[in-house]
Amino acid sequence: MKKLAISLVGAAVAAGALYAIPAAAQFAKVEDAIKYRKASFTVMANHVGRLSAMAKGERPFDAAAAQNSAKIIDLASHLPWEAMVPNSASGDTRLKPEALANAAEFKQLGDKLQAETAKLVTASASLDTLKAQMGPTGGACKGCHDKFRKD
Repeated sequence: MKKLAISLVGAAVAAGALYAIPAAAQFAKVEDAIKYRKASFTVMANHVGRLSAMAKGERPFDAAAAQNSAKIIDLASHLPWEAMVPNSASGDTRLKPEALANAAEFKQLGDKLQAETAKLVTASASLDTLKAQMGPTGGACKGCHDKFRKD
């Protein structure tokens, strides 16, 4: 069942990537982009929480479950960027306007996140490597949060 869910999510992302070039055209309203972006971060945060609990010993380490969550995190790390459309830093969002105004820096932080989540997929095979990679992955999240997220 989990493999089917991952396959379906992967297929949806692949299909979405084909149309990602004109990102703004994908959203009829700015509010739709914000909802999409928030949903992708919610999925990512849920699975980071699962891995974090394993790394801290609050939940038994399960390599298959860890790898599943890591793959979902990695996939989700690619989703929110197409929803960073003009005027989407106001309304029901935690995105600061500076994120859109500093697109190059924002993209650099997003690229770092994606690089760290890719490493997380491999690292999730064992508890020791998972523990070692959670810090850099969390740091990549925090780098963007500290600079471009309202609290």
